[in-house]
Amino acid sequence: MTITIYHNPACGTSRNVLAMIRNSGVEPVVIEYLKTPPDRERLTALIAAIGLPVREIMRRKGTPYDDLGLDDPKFSDDDLIGLMLEHPILLNRPIVETPIATRLCRPSETVLDILPDAQKGAFTKEDGEAVVDAAGNRAAPNSGAA
Repeated sequence: MTITIYHNPACGTSRNVLAMIRNSGVEPVVIEYLKTPPDRERLTALIAAIGLPVREIMRRKGTPYDDLGLDDPKFSDDDLIGLMLEHPILLNRPIVETPIATRLCRPSETVLDILPDAQKGAFTKEDGEAVVDAAGNRAAPNSGAA
């Protein structure tokens, strides 16, 4: 079974998702997409598998999105994909591929819906929010540390 995460180690959400994948007992393929961006064919396939519009896969905060005026409808999906290839920081993260599905995992708990194996124990996000209890079940929202 292969699980792949398109990861940015500087991103807390991405770090939390990676930790939840590992908490399920799997060591994923980790692609630091800022260092090794996907090519056009791979990026197009990822976006299609996620099933969201291209703009919803794009990140605005901390990127040239606004400076490039990417809200302008003149940009086609193909144009936007080209800009993500030129500026990989525009690709939102983390994106996770599993045998079940491919998702943009924001919020980080989204990854739990596509992991083939259950969590092996409690998991608390970096901000202290409990996500999984000691029995491997989803914790109630805002339940504090597990």
